[in-house]
Amino acid sequence: MNDRMPALYIGHGAPPLLDDPIWSAQLADWAQHLPRPKAILIVSAHWESAPVSLTASGAPLVYDFGGFAPKYYEMTYETPDSTALAQRIAAMMPANEPVHQHASRGLDHGAWVPLRLMYPEADIPVLQMSLPTHDPIRLLALGERLRPLRDEGVLIIGSGFLTHGLPFLKEFRIDADAPGWSVDFDAWAGEAMARGDVDELANYRSKAPGMPYAHPTVEHYTPLFVTLGAATAPDQPGLQVIDGFWMGLSKRSLQVA
Repeated sequence: MNDRMPALYIGHGAPPLLDDPIWSAQLADWAQHLPRPKAILIVSAHWESAPVSLTASGAPLVYDFGGFAPKYYEMTYETPDSTALAQRIAAMMPANEPVHQHASRGLDHGAWVPLRLMYPEADIPVLQMSLPTHDPIRLLALGERLRPLRDEGVLIIGSGFLTHGLPFLKEFRIDADAPGWSVDFDAWAGEAMARGDVDELANYRSKAPGMPYAHPTVEHYTPLFVTLGAATAPDQPGLQVIDGFWMGLSKRSLQVA
């Protein structure tokens, strides 16, 4: 029996995701059907930093958002020590790509919001890695370098949002109709994922409909390539576990073997 953990690309929404009964239930159910991880390594859209940087175990959460209810700024997610995983990752990286161990940075909302739903007991070590580049080729290589962690019980997660054209949204209701650019990009990406077409996905700037509205900045899309790089066979179609829209943005999420 192969005990290799899968790798995931998930949408993480904003803190109100925690109060959305539909999406929160989808994430919780997904986690229930996964093997239990020994540790979690998550790459979030909200930490763009090079060289590759790692969070400090036990550091306070990062409340990197504004304008939401006070309760979200009081939430915690205290997980077991992740120092061993940080040391393991540092040892995996080549000498010309050193890892920076951050002294005080904790998990940002792209990590702790979905993980509060997926693993609410907070009893699994969690480490966040920065997104060091938006180059799909380099991110695929990073994911490939991390792939052996899956055989060690580590769940690798890229956390973003398949469409993220916030400046172009006209309604901010959870059930708002999805704009055409969001629908078009989502359909294109879903079809490419179903074919395992990594080249198509990597050439999104010229190939994807709905650009640049779907991603005026691309940090919510590019964590996908860390996930695909960590796949056993990146060109094999994964399982699209969640689809649909939230505030008009695509929450399509992927699991690869």
